[in-house]
Amino acid sequence: MDPGVLALLCAASVATGALSAVVGMAGGITLLALMLLFLDPMVAIPVHGAVQLVSNLSRTVAQREHVRWPLLLRFGAPLLPAAFAGLALSRAVPRGVAEIAIGVFVLIFTWRPAWLRFGGGRGRAAGDPGRRLLAAGGVVGFFSTTVGATGPLMAPFFLRLGLDRRSLIGTQAACQSLQHLAKIVVFGAVGFAFSDWLGPLAALATTAIAGTWVGTRLLDRVSEADFRALYTGVLTVIALRLVEGEALALLAP
Repeated sequence: MDPGVLALLCAASVATGALSAVVGMAGGITLLALMLLFLDPMVAIPVHGAVQLVSNLSRTVAQREHVRWPLLLRFGAPLLPAAFAGLALSRAVPRGVAEIAIGVFVLIFTWRPAWLRFGGGRGRAAGDPGRRLLAAGGVVGFFSTTVGATGPLMAPFFLRLGLDRRSLIGTQAACQSLQHLAKIVVFGAVGFAFSDWLGPLAALATTAIAGTWVGTRLLDRVSEADFRALYTGVLTVIALRLVEGEALALLAP
C-alpha cells in the first residue's frame, strides 16, 4: 500500500474509532467508504473487517463492565452460515441494491419497529430480546460479506433493547467483534491472503485503538438523553444517505 494512502487511512482510523466509541456506530462505514476509494471491494472488505475486529474488541474492553454478555450467544449463533450464504450470493445481487435495501430496513426499524415482527410488534415472541438478537445475527451475517460495514444495520436492533449508552456501545461492540471474526473466517476460507496485509493491518488496528481511547473519554461528557438523540439521528442520516446515494447511482445513465 502506498505510504501516503496508509497515512491518510490511519488518520481516518483514529477519527472513526473515536466516532464509534461515542455513538456506537458510523465509524466503520465511514472508514470503509474511504478504503473503497483506494482498494478493490474484495480487498477492502476483508481488510476493513480485520481492522474493525480490533476496533470493536477495544470498545468491548473499554465497556466490559457494561456488556450484556448473555446476548452474544443468540447473536453469534447464525453468523457463520449467514456469512457464507451472503458471500455466495454477493455476485448475484448488485452492491447498490443491497445498500438501498439496508437503508430502507434501517429507517423502518428505527422509526416504525412495529412493522417488523422482531422489532417490537405484538406478542411475547416479538418482544423477546433473544429472538431479536438471533434475527440480527442472521441478517448482519448475511450482509457482512456483501456490503462490509453493517453497523447501521445492527443499530436498530440494539436501540430497542432498552440499554443505557455504555451497555449499548459495549454490547454492540462485542456482537460486532463476533461478526467481524466470522467475516475473517469466511474470507480466509475462500483464499484471501491476510498475511500479505500484515503491515497496513497493524498500523490501522493500532490507530483504531487510539481512536477508541479518545472516544471513550468523550463519552463521559454525553448525557443519556443526548446520546439517544445522537444515536438515532446519525442512524437516520446514514440510512437516508444509503438510499439516496445508491438510488441515484442506479438511475444514472
